[in-house]
Amino acid sequence: MNKVGLVLGTSKWLKDGRPNLYFKYRIQAAYALYKAGKIKYILVSGDNSFESYNEPREMHNALVDLGVPSEAIVLDYAGFRTLDSVVRCKKVFGQQNVTIISQPFHNKRALYIASSYGMKAIAFNAQDVNLYSGLKTQLREKLARVKVFIDLYLINKQPKFLGDKIEIGV
Repeated sequence: MNKVGLVLGTSKWLKDGRPNLYFKYRIQAAYALYKAGKIKYILVSGDNSFESYNEPREMHNALVDLGVPSEAIVLDYAGFRTLDSVVRCKKVFGQQNVTIISQPFHNKRALYIASSYGMKAIAFNAQDVNLYSGLKTQLREKLARVKVFIDLYLINKQPKFLGDKIEIGV
């Protein structure tokens, strides 16, 4: 059991206004882990670039609606990309051991990043979406996997923001 589950961000809604199943399934997975006592805290990490777009707040609200107490949810507003979310989990939120929560394709990349930063991370796979619904995301993931090697080994990319340490569960 890890104390913290890291939910990787995505939009609650698709551009055409339909619900985003990636979001829905990640929230359901985080809730299931919390309810089963496998994690004590849920770190929701996502993009908050615009006042009208706030992935962490949307994830927080969805988890509270399912019955997770607000005090068990920690919001990371600077998880602009997977690398930022994982590195901030370690450097800002002090988590060396974490359960990463996303779809299988995304978890593979996140685990790779965590390993390269010396973290002991495991993944919990949220339900995936069907190939038709996720085709654009699957194509984007192919490029993201190439980019992670460039980021980690060629340019030593760091998160956009780090900031002060935030203790979870203290």
